[in-house]
Amino acid sequence: MRKRHTPKDRLITVALHVALAAGLFFAAFPIYWMLSSSFKSNTEIFALPPTILPKAFTLEAYAAILGDPVKLRFFFNSYFVAGAVTVLTVLIALLAAYGFSRFNFRGKGSLNTLIISTQTIPPITLLIPFFGLVVSYGIFDTYVALILTYLVFTLPYAILLMTGYLNTLPRDLDEAVAVDGGTSWTALWRVIVPISLPGIVATSVYTFLLCWNEFLFALTLTKSTSMRTVPIGIQLLMGQHAFEWNQMMAMSVLGSLPLLLIYLIAQRFFLAGMTAGSVK
Repeated sequence: MRKRHTPKDRLITVALHVALAAGLFFAAFPIYWMLSSSFKSNTEIFALPPTILPKAFTLEAYAAILGDPVKLRFFFNSYFVAGAVTVLTVLIALLAAYGFSRFNFRGKGSLNTLIISTQTIPPITLLIPFFGLVVSYGIFDTYVALILTYLVFTLPYAILLMTGYLNTLPRDLDEAVAVDGGTSWTALWRVIVPISLPGIVATSVYTFLLCWNEFLFALTLTKSTSMRTVPIGIQLLMGQHAFEWNQMMAMSVLGSLPLLLIYLIAQRFFLAGMTAGSVK
């Protein structure tokens, strides 16, 4: 029997739709403004009153970025560092998570607590110690400095996320491999890894996004223009007497599109992996 909607139900439904529309507007408007500003001239951006749509549609900001090898280097650096950190994080986190999920060893609880406690430390408090270590080891202004530093921040959460996901997989899989004469190593690479794809993708996407957007350590641990990443490249467009707002917005769009594409492709695995890891 179809339920009849009372005036109160309709009022609640309308209120929910209005709230959702307002939330969507506030969430999407900054993205629209970034996209719209990237197609304006710098003069139009500073015009009053501001224009919602570009009066004179121009691609000059994109041409200035794509035609400048220095600015293209920012994208290469971000992709290289984020990609290297993602591969290393997933590999190390998978091995560590498999150990936490499948084996009991002395100090397991304490080590797990230590990993969780690292998430409570504000990253900015580690900035000066990291700077000192990087300089003393002679890796300042190198890819190695950024990759090792980012690993410190991505590994704890990746281990927790992967451990949560592996805990959802039945141990019968490991026992079946053992019955066939396989080792734990065989069970991990031939059974666990293929069916852990949602967890691996979720960890990879999260790690890549975290590295791509990082600003503070990239600014402190690099000096030369050839080592700067996209967030620092955007900041460099803010001169002492002039701001290249249209180029800043265009660089933000160019930096966001690949990430958006990666997220859309891996969205199904990402949501499944995050959900599975959060319920354990």
